[in-house]
Amino acid sequence: MIDVIVIGGGPAGLAGAITCAGSGLKVKVIDEFIKPGGRLLGQLHQEPSGEWWNGIKESERLHQEAKRLSVDICCGVSVYNLEKEEHLWNVHTSSGTLEAPCVLVATGAAEYPIPLPGWTLPGVMSIGAAQVMTNVHRVQIGKKGIIIGANILAFAILNELQLADIKVDRVILPEKSPISQKAGEPEEVMKSLLNAAHLAPSPLLRIGSHFMKNDRMRKIALNFYPKNGMKVNGTPLQLRKAALEIIGKDRVEGVRAADIDANGNIIAGSERVYEADFVCIAGGLYPLAELAAVAGCPFQYIPELGGHVPHHSETMETPLDGLFVAGNITGIESGKIAMAQGTTAGFSIAKYAGKKSETIDQQLQQAIQNVRTVRRKATIQFNPKIDSGRNKMRELWGSRYFSTPR
Repeated sequence: MIDVIVIGGGPAGLAGAITCAGSGLKVKVIDEFIKPGGRLLGQLHQEPSGEWWNGIKESERLHQEAKRLSVDICCGVSVYNLEKEEHLWNVHTSSGTLEAPCVLVATGAAEYPIPLPGWTLPGVMSIGAAQVMTNVHRVQIGKKGIIIGANILAFAILNELQLADIKVDRVILPEKSPISQKAGEPEEVMKSLLNAAHLAPSPLLRIGSHFMKNDRMRKIALNFYPKNGMKVNGTPLQLRKAALEIIGKDRVEGVRAADIDANGNIIAGSERVYEADFVCIAGGLYPLAELAAVAGCPFQYIPELGGHVPHHSETMETPLDGLFVAGNITGIESGKIAMAQGTTAGFSIAKYAGKKSETIDQQLQQAIQNVRTVRRKATIQFNPKIDSGRNKMRELWGSRYFSTPR
């Protein structure tokens, strides 16, 4: 008999599985990728302290700890349905149906696509795919590329591509449209990037970014923004240039782009083709929460958390008995926060399963506090108003409608 099924073998799922197994529960982890680790597998960056964060090593550490605790990890298995029958959850997978009284859904995040003409050509990929191909599969994605979309995820992965000696010629915006929304508006993009100003590669940029947080100064800066852009570790960030089309016959050969004004409108007669043999589209991340929806979990749209997220408490419970969530399914944050949430979910599941250890309540409260601490110390926040989003969810969970007896 399995006590807990964990769907998703990324940082949240593995941390949750380790905590559950350490509390004496029998745990099975399911992941559709060929190896556990999730988005950790592609991460490689230097912290402001000078230390390197190596996601592959971190995922291996979690994997080995899970194996030591006899966690059963099944990779290459997809989950397509999740339903409750009496006191057990039925998890329908590509390898058959599994049953357990508790399920932890830790499915992570997916990337927003920004379609534009030519985006189906070979050589076009999401920025996350470029990260996986480079850092996980060790494949050189091209000789000279262009990133379409300027956000914190794009610049984190830009640095990783540069470390792999892959040339990114420039970063430009997608054309302003109902699909690209704020991603095609220079002022909105600048506002989002200012939240990572402390990571700017030069003191001048860091100081200048401080002044740009003033609305009037930001508008002035955009009007006088250099046509050739400002360099980020050698790659020009061109906030006043937008991609109109990816061109090529049998594969990517370049990008047709045009100058735009401070509001994102195309400037007539400014079109030009820039050569490239690969293009990365960076649309940002959203919670991958379909399975929780299939299970019948209520949702709320909270933009500060990245989109629609399942209702959940700080203990990672949902309103559905025996269903727990952790990681980016609850809001887009870093791998370190996902691990902290997974640990919290693990203690919460152990308590739910009746592991009446004298310390379980204390461990659970310490885990909740650790999530807050890790969040407060986070180098990068994908959504700068994450605290506001978390407060909204806490208030919602505390409302009469969604609070259910335990």
